[in-house]
Amino acid sequence: MEDLTTLGLKLPTDPRWVEIAEKDIEDILVDHAYCEQKAASSCISLIVQFPEKSKLVNMLTPVVSEEWSHFEMVLEHLKKRKMTLGKARKDEYVVRINQIMKKGGSRDEQLVEKLLLNALIEARSAERFKILSKNISDKELAAFYHDLMVSEAGHYRNFLDLAKTYMPEPYVNQRWKQFLEEEAKIMESLEPGKSMH
Repeated sequence: MEDLTTLGLKLPTDPRWVEIAEKDIEDILVDHAYCEQKAASSCISLIVQFPEKSKLVNMLTPVVSEEWSHFEMVLEHLKKRKMTLGKARKDEYVVRINQIMKKGGSRDEQLVEKLLLNALIEARSAERFKILSKNISDKELAAFYHDLMVSEAGHYRNFLDLAKTYMPEPYVNQRWKQFLEEEAKIMESLEPGKSMH
């Protein structure tokens, strides 16, 4: 089981979030569907921007399919519960963590920033999925989120490994530490809401 230590996260999710999620599961599922869509798009974007990076292309190509299949699975859970997809909302968490990324630098430094951002989103998603799998009363969704937690944790490690392929490990470790520290401040400042992050 993944925990904060293995995921690297510095601050756990506010305990109030799971109560909000349980009460507003439709909003959570809709938001989750869009998160999976964005995750697939992000991997496609990295492949398109860095096609010369063979390891990246080979590692992320199957992740695109996996994230899209997660999107389809969330849609199925919505349909089963007579819920509709609805509109995407502004993701304040992603807006804020995007600001952690450094601008400029070499092409490889820019790539590492993007990979660390993706790793961070996957790590937080895995933590949220674990919370849902352990706490929501809908047993089918609890099992679904347990399976997704394992998958997202794997993706988080993939992004970190890729970052260490393209920049020296000490550099990546230092930037990752900074990402985690900044993310903890953001988590502390955001009120728990009816969203996946």
